[in-house]
Amino acid sequence: MTLQWHSRLLDLPDGTQINSLHGTQPDGRGRPTLVLLHEALGCLAMWKKFPERLALETGCDVFIYERRGYGESSLITLPRPDDYLVEEGRDWLGLVLQAAGLEKVVLVGHSDGGSVALVGAACLPEQVVGLITMAAHIYVDHLTSAGIDEAVLRYQRTDLPQRLARYLGERTELLFRAWHETWSRASFRVGLDLTFWLERIDCPSLIIQGRDDQYGVREQVADICAGIGAKAQPLLLDDCGHVPHLEAEAAVLAAIDQFLTSHLVE
Repeated sequence: MTLQWHSRLLDLPDGTQINSLHGTQPDGRGRPTLVLLHEALGCLAMWKKFPERLALETGCDVFIYERRGYGESSLITLPRPDDYLVEEGRDWLGLVLQAAGLEKVVLVGHSDGGSVALVGAACLPEQVVGLITMAAHIYVDHLTSAGIDEAVLRYQRTDLPQRLARYLGERTELLFRAWHETWSRASFRVGLDLTFWLERIDCPSLIIQGRDDQYGVREQVADICAGIGAKAQPLLLDDCGHVPHLEAEAAVLAAIDQFLTSHLVE
């Protein structure tokens, strides 16, 4: 099976430009497109080989994009608003999908992208036919706070900036500040609560997290599933931290393929 990649800079109505990559294959026609939503310090390259392997495993087309501020997409300014995750899912996701010409989609979100996917699934019920999250947050827990505080120390004392710069380039400092300054803000830590959106999600949902996730307690999975209801199924992965699609790739690919086969793909 041959996967064809198409790179495109999408123009949104307000002038914002979104960098995207669309992987298509002959067998993908008629199936929902898998839309990958990256983490807080992510970009296209940080998905590594996962998008291609996901497409080949499932037979679905794959669409990836860099949110505002990331990669080759339009810049953002600081400070970020406390509700930036809601904005991305409620206000921007639909515009991106429209600009890309996508109709039926399954959202596959990691970390920040998982939180965005939850809001997006709630706001776009006719377009989003399936939802998969990995290490998503609906609130800030003690592991989240401790993990961010520790990451700030590593950024100050180790070669973390240089390692991030391999992917984030000149935007490394901007994006690290956008992440840690927002998540460290008292109003954000107290105010983040995405449970409001969960009862609006009406599509089959697979909620994944590593048992050793250093940025989130396992209760995040239980609470997300409880909020969505019967259409949500949890998956906790052994020997896996905050990045399931890289740390437990084979298990994640198999779980997603089974989920899609059971609910969405004939």
